[in-house]
Amino acid sequence: MLLDIKNLRKAYPRGKQTVAAVDNVNFTLQDNEFVCIMGKSGSGKTTLLNMIAGLLTPTQGKITLNNTNLFDLDDNAVSAFRNQHIGYVPQGSSLLPNLTVLENIRLPFYLTPRLGKQSLAYAQTLLEKAKMSALQDAYPANMSGGEMRRVAILRALICQPKLIIADEPTSDLDEETAADIMQLFMDIHQQGTALLMVTHDNDVARYSQRVLTMAKGKLNEN
Repeated sequence: MLLDIKNLRKAYPRGKQTVAAVDNVNFTLQDNEFVCIMGKSGSGKTTLLNMIAGLLTPTQGKITLNNTNLFDLDDNAVSAFRNQHIGYVPQGSSLLPNLTVLENIRLPFYLTPRLGKQSLAYAQTLLEKAKMSALQDAYPANMSGGEMRRVAILRALICQPKLIIADEPTSDLDEETAADIMQLFMDIHQQGTALLMVTHDNDVARYSQRVLTMAKGKLNEN
């Protein structure tokens, strides 16, 4: 088992009340499994992903990834662990505008020291596989939404993580570009990487092996 979530909850104060954005979620993800989570806006999907990625601390519960409880670690250790084991593709544009495509892809590699390792050749290999080598020196301002999304996915792959988390990776893309993005994800999955994806698109969910639905902070198997 790659990911094990037990009794996960995230609550926020709202006036005199407390509202649970994520409410007692239990969930497992196997090695090389592809799972989609669907649900309406505000149902808690992004909050759940942010906790799994170690970006947000839960109110209660436990997240174990690759036999490590994320919240047994301090902030620096969580960041290093995430950088090594998780590739995160956030919703919308997330590239740094002052960096080229190649620099954006290589950025996570330098956030945690890796003695004796280089990222340039692997980044160029990823670009070649995605048929984007000609854009390695381009800046985000000169790229389409689909191109930027591909670069964000390649950036998530640079550290060769065990898990890719993607939040609405095909939102605001046309049908053809969305299909290209999903083919890239399927290529990643076929190489042995687990995928956890939030989507509102039934066509995207059909690519997955398992679909879960989130509503009012609760996660249910379809």
